[in-house]
Amino acid sequence: MQHDTCHPETFRDLFFQYADALRRFVFFKSGDWAGAEDSVQEAFLRLWKNCREVPPDKAKSFLYTVSNNLFLDEARHRQVTFKFQQAAESAPRGSVPAPDFEMETLEFQQKLERALAGLPENQRVVFLMNRLDKLTYADIAERLGLSVKAVEKRMHGALVELRKLTEDI
Repeated sequence: MQHDTCHPETFRDLFFQYADALRRFVFFKSGDWAGAEDSVQEAFLRLWKNCREVPPDKAKSFLYTVSNNLFLDEARHRQVTFKFQQAAESAPRGSVPAPDFEMETLEFQQKLERALAGLPENQRVVFLMNRLDKLTYADIAERLGLSVKAVEKRMHGALVELRKLTEDI
């Protein structure tokens, strides 16, 4: 294998080496085969865009991290959408939420998304796995190949950073 991820043969070899396992990884998490395929394509697209910074021996980790983050982003989006649908369905018929409430809710959601995007990737992944997937620190540590202490440290860092980033919310 070539030493440059940008080399077409190296990139092709990486694709054939990891695409199927990556697709199964996302499918097992999401249960959505088409979404898993999209996630794999996006992960490899990002690898290509960052091929100068990602050596071939780090490509697997990069691809799994990108795919996991894409899954978490989609899961978070579905959860927010679901909550809004539930709120709309439980509202009395004929009642319409006040426009200022809708605007504040949208602004809050945007600030929260910016705050999450502002976190270092390792902290964001741990935070979302804990808060959205409801995984324990031990489960997160096992899935990411870390110690529980490392997960605790990342979660603490994420919470500290989110408090700073959301103080004005």
